[in-house]
Amino acid sequence: MTGHARLRRIDWTAALVGVTASLVLAAGCGNGATKEAEAKAAAPAPPPVLEIGKENTVRVGLDEIRTGPSISGTLAPKDQATVRAEVGGSVLSVTAEQGQAVRRGQVLARIEARTAGEAVSSAESSVRSQEQALDLARRELARAEKLVAAGAVAERTLEAARNEVVRLESEVAGARSRLSSARKILGDATVAAPISGVVAARPVNAGDVVAPGTPLYTIVDPSSIQLEASVPSESLTAVRVGAAVTFQVRGYPDQAFTGRIERISPTADPATRQVPIWVTVDNRSGRLVAGLFADGRVTQEARRGLVLPLSVIADPGTTPTVLRIRDGKVERVTVRLGLVDAQNERAEVVEGLSDGDMLLTGVAQGVTPGTQVRVTDRSQPSAPAVAPAAPAGASKS
Repeated sequence: MTGHARLRRIDWTAALVGVTASLVLAAGCGNGATKEAEAKAAAPAPPPVLEIGKENTVRVGLDEIRTGPSISGTLAPKDQATVRAEVGGSVLSVTAEQGQAVRRGQVLARIEARTAGEAVSSAESSVRSQEQALDLARRELARAEKLVAAGAVAERTLEAARNEVVRLESEVAGARSRLSSARKILGDATVAAPISGVVAARPVNAGDVVAPGTPLYTIVDPSSIQLEASVPSESLTAVRVGAAVTFQVRGYPDQAFTGRIERISPTADPATRQVPIWVTVDNRSGRLVAGLFADGRVTQEARRGLVLPLSVIADPGTTPTVLRIRDGKVERVTVRLGLVDAQNERAEVVEGLSDGDMLLTGVAQGVTPGTQVRVTDRSQPSAPAVAPAAPAGASKS
């Protein structure tokens, strides 16, 4: 075999070895990619995440909670006065209008009292006459005493002079009493306010003829008002004098007012079995008006703590539990309750939760514990989709 033939044979052998090695390497790489894909396919898929609307969640927070029986009643002025005519006659003038503030002693009206004026004049004349007679009798008594001492007259003359003085003193006292009565009657024709307050009613006008006892004015003191209410007889254990009362009135639906129980009736209404109570309210601001309907509750116990709605609690009477979202997963938590406000459907949690914990409520309470969840605010509009920017240098069609 020539040298050239030997060299060609060696070249073909090397080429065959190189091709074989390449095929083996390619086969090895292919097997590795296949195994990786198979491993990915065999791995378990991540658990799905359940979306929950924010309206189906509740945040635990600090708040005040109260317990106590409900009450209802009407606001009424604590201090009021009805001014009545004490003499009969025609109303000459009225000086205060309904809704006007008046002070104690202020003149409200004048009534014609011609007869009372004449009686005062007659009584004054009688007093003067009797006083003059009494002065004369006293001088006569002094003269009689001197004459008796000198032996000029008998003792009986002195006794008669003394009796005359006593009689005239009695007459003067009677005349002065009649004058005082006449002046009082004349003064009653001028009507004055017995208390400071606001005129609530004025049923008469100038020119009206009134008789003694006719109502002229009604004056109320708006600075102190009371709530005349009632409570169920079965709730009497929670009611005591001095207990705080929180209530609302229809004229101020978003405001709460407070007062304290001043009196409790010793008897219950035989028809309703309700016990009347009277609650004193400080109304120096003048916002409350008598006659408004009010409803509220007596504060039996009040405390500040973690408060949540009763609707989020399962089995509140036995073993109360709630569903809480922690680290994106739902878990069931056993809680211990404190005060329970059944009227407002709220409860205090004294153990098991922290301020700010998020709980499930509504339809979300059917979620199984252990489920991965994500809270979304469905009330917010979703952001519009933005088209990707065209690459630089791309031509516009």
